[in-house]
Amino acid sequence: MSEKKIELAVLDLAGTTIADDGLVLRAFDAAATAAGLSADGPERAAADRYVRDTMGQSKISVFRTLFGDEDRAQRANRAFEAAYDEFATAARPIPGAAEAITRLRAAGVKVALTTGFSPDTRDRLLAAVGWGELADLALSPADAGRGRPYPDLVLTAVLRLRIDAVDRVAVLGDTASDIGTGLAAGARIVAGTRTGAHTEEQLLAAGATHVVPSVVEFAELILA
Repeated sequence: MSEKKIELAVLDLAGTTIADDGLVLRAFDAAATAAGLSADGPERAAADRYVRDTMGQSKISVFRTLFGDEDRAQRANRAFEAAYDEFATAARPIPGAAEAITRLRAAGVKVALTTGFSPDTRDRLLAAVGWGELADLALSPADAGRGRPYPDLVLTAVLRLRIDAVDRVAVLGDTASDIGTGLAAGARIVAGTRTGAHTEEQLLAAGATHVVPSVVEFAELILA
């Protein structure tokens, strides 16, 4: 591994630094119903599988692929955000996450929080856990161009925070989409965490360089 110091940690939100507790899937369930999918049957089962497989990606992009109709996708996205905003009031941080982020920043590592949520939903989630000022930057796909698994979120953080090179970046997420984003961006460390949607096997299959129990151990990995 390069001896160059990691300058930027790019951390996912739901499932990685904030406990998901099934909130995303519950919000997707409300969105699918609003978009006219029946509560059961093969179409609903296929949609549920797709949602699980694409966890971490831009929500509106997922709905566009699922429904193939912009009006229906927008209706689903509005229902998702309304449901998630309601559920997010009960959001709680992953144990030790805030302390881990504070440790990283105290050591000179900048921290960007990224998500597939819209900026409004992202900001409500951060406010719900009192993290408005915790990180250096918070990004949604609308801020970067494209969401996961494209590299845009990571590269936007690199540019905005004036990081010297992508090999000074470490990425952490709980889904295969997070891993894909980090690899596409050329980050030196692209780690998965076992606190979220996808299993260790799925994360390793996606190409994770490391799999850690939580963001706490990820911070230790960077600072070691």
